[in-house]
Amino acid sequence: MRSLISHQKPKSPISEQYRTLRTNIQFSNVDRNIRSIMVTSSFQEEGKSTTAANLAVVFAQQGKRVLFVDADLRKPTVQYTFQLENHIGLTNVLTKQTTLGAAVQNSHVTDLWILTSGPIPPNPAELLGSQAMEELLEEMYSQFDMVIFDTPPVLPVADAHILANQCDGIVLVMKSGAVEKEAALKAKDILENADGKLLGVVLNQKKQPADGQYYYYGTKV
Repeated sequence: MRSLISHQKPKSPISEQYRTLRTNIQFSNVDRNIRSIMVTSSFQEEGKSTTAANLAVVFAQQGKRVLFVDADLRKPTVQYTFQLENHIGLTNVLTKQTTLGAAVQNSHVTDLWILTSGPIPPNPAELLGSQAMEELLEEMYSQFDMVIFDTPPVLPVADAHILANQCDGIVLVMKSGAVEKEAALKAKDILENADGKLLGVVLNQKKQPADGQYYYYGTKV
């Protein structure tokens, strides 16, 4: 259960920041109910998977039926975070080898279910951009209140911008002090040019001078 501080320590300051992020997302579009969120970053190692997992937890803590999907079909990690098997997952469902109901796994968090990546395919971008993915998303909506996708980073591969316009909103995670402004703006432009709705940015591992602790902050673009 690595990185699930919102579940392990729900009263911690970091957990409170995840709940603040959840609230910001819910109020980001009062005219439209947000049912799916894609979490991505500019590059690897910025904390997107940790942010996505904890965001899924805090939505489940509201009593919503949440499905957390590992759509990083290149370097999947959700199975490690939730200590699950990854023999069957998203890729198996998209290639019609199994059904969504058979592939979804229970987590140790109430109201939170997991769809791991499944076997790594040779064509991740094509799978995520397929008609099967659109149909699967509609099936997910019929069974869950919220679907959260952990996707690959934007700049190295095309996967995230292919999925961008299929989700109701996008959260972009940036590691403080690690990403140059030009790269961050390029990632933002790619997502918006793909007709994705960027809800905001999470500035990750921002050091606070008063006590040296690290927190997560949700900030509007």
